[in-house]
Amino acid sequence: MKTSIATVSISGTLPEKIAAIAAAGFDGLELFEQDFLTFDGDAATVRRMIADHGLRLTVFQPFRDFETLPEPQRQAAFDRAERKFDLMQELDTDLMLVCSSISPLALGGIDRAAADFHELGERAARRGLKVGYEALCWGRHVSDHRDAWEIVRRADHPSIGLVLDSFHTLAKGIDPQTIRAIPKDKIFIIQLADAPLIHMDLLHWSRHLRNMPGEGDLQVGAFVQAVCATGYDGYFSLEIFNDQFRGGSAQVVAHDGKRSLVQLMDQVRRDLPGVAVPAAPMPDRALVHGVEFVEFAADETRAAALGEALHALGFRKSGRHRSKSVDLYRQGQINIVVNTERQGMAHSSFVARGASAYAIGLQVDDAKATLERAVALGATPFDQEPNPGDIRMPAIRGIGGSVIYFVDRSADLVQLWEHEFVNVEDSDRRADGGLERIDHVAQTMFIDELLTSLLFYTSLFAVKKLPMVDVVDPGGLVRSQVIENERGGLRLTLNGAENRRTLAGHFLTELFGAGIQHIALSSSDIFRTASALAANGFKPLAVSPNYYDDLAARFALPPDLVRRLAEASLLYDRDDSGEFFQLYSRAGDDGFFFEIVERRGYKGYGAANAPFRIAAQKRSLPPVTLPRALTQP
Repeated sequence: MKTSIATVSISGTLPEKIAAIAAAGFDGLELFEQDFLTFDGDAATVRRMIADHGLRLTVFQPFRDFETLPEPQRQAAFDRAERKFDLMQELDTDLMLVCSSISPLALGGIDRAAADFHELGERAARRGLKVGYEALCWGRHVSDHRDAWEIVRRADHPSIGLVLDSFHTLAKGIDPQTIRAIPKDKIFIIQLADAPLIHMDLLHWSRHLRNMPGEGDLQVGAFVQAVCATGYDGYFSLEIFNDQFRGGSAQVVAHDGKRSLVQLMDQVRRDLPGVAVPAAPMPDRALVHGVEFVEFAADETRAAALGEALHALGFRKSGRHRSKSVDLYRQGQINIVVNTERQGMAHSSFVARGASAYAIGLQVDDAKATLERAVALGATPFDQEPNPGDIRMPAIRGIGGSVIYFVDRSADLVQLWEHEFVNVEDSDRRADGGLERIDHVAQTMFIDELLTSLLFYTSLFAVKKLPMVDVVDPGGLVRSQVIENERGGLRLTLNGAENRRTLAGHFLTELFGAGIQHIALSSSDIFRTASALAANGFKPLAVSPNYYDDLAARFALPPDLVRRLAEASLLYDRDDSGEFFQLYSRAGDDGFFFEIVERRGYKGYGAANAPFRIAAQKRSLPPVTLPRALTQP
């Protein structure tokens, strides 16, 4: 697969953009004219920069308002084109993008446009150049790739072809299967972009809200399937207009772009087994069966505080690592690891970020295959030299510098706990809390990291994304995106904080970046769990009495149920599938907390309760910033 990206898609100066595009592994770039015009150097310098980075200049764009103009504007348009041809030859590129006219002077007419392009093709051919015509979905007379193709067909010139852009086709609801009728040699380049499904002005939607394939809601895969069915084997290029991307890290956005193309083409290859798709084979997205463990990095003081919190939740310390300062706490199918080593990744994480849940282990069918796919998608492998006799688990670096381990049912890994941990007798004999498994894990990040995180997970794991939700915090909005698989083996809530005044923003400040802010643990009888935890000394989050008054009215709940909910500090929600109960710990100084949930057929995550929970947690925070500590009972 030959990949390209338009310089308009990322931030920075032109040299910074070129360097980021090359570092991400693209084969070429589209040079947006404004990037050249604002660069303080000549065309020869740009040509050398591109070549020195091992890239090809695939397209010079855009050339606007060309076709069907009256005289003298028509001649002026040809004169402009000749000037741009001069520049293209200096830049060493052979393709210019001409987008459909939005000029109020344009007369329209397919034959008139075809005649203009035939003449432009003659001029381009004399220089060994080509012109690609693109239908803007808000074009004055041409806003559909089918009309653009008819103009190119009637122009009947080898130097005139089509530029097909997924956004312009899909945003207007045009069936991409109509592309199959276009000869592959008349498709000069493919541009790809996704976008959230929003009903709004097409121009504004296109100029501000495009994103990488897989980050939005458009059927980009169906578009690419139709393109591949023609036999097209040219460049697949990204043209992304996004305000957030143009203000973010060029390296991160370019890396996301390459990952999105690799994932997209791999999926198309799987969906079209009989069609040649330019994508290298790699393992399929991994099905996650569950969270095998969550690992905390801490020092002895914070490990003791976390241990007290876990005991109050009904956990027992069940193991001590054979060769490391690592403890294992267990309850049901839940494994919590507390690492107080003075070397290695856990210690580095603690030094940099304080006590935190820095690693997670996921149960997959084939750990090595999952690692192979992750690396093919641009993830960074994580490998720490194990102590003699320890099991080496495949792992990658995750969001915010975290670590994700892959645990399968191989002969070695199935004996992970028995092999590496010595059983210990816990002197703290508090009651089991009836907690069964990890229901979901919540990761908090800055808002501009949300799409990156979404793409990271959806390209690697067999998951779906739910509609994004705005969570109201007294300090501002938090955008929440859930990804999950059908079996519930992996449920992640990704929460993007827009400012530091929210609880999520406070967590990011304390942790110095993205990380796991809370872990939700499941119970099959939350009332029994709440009673057992109370006996253990667990202090639940205090919820406002006003919440329960409203709850009774909103759901017409029996008074006795409302009373029991209030006495246990439980939150309640209901959807078409069933009921949902939530119990929260108080947030620690850094904003980390535990959640206990019971699902009675319910499919959601209690988003309606988030404002009440957040307000209560912010009230529970100490008035003065204290040294970092995890939740205490």
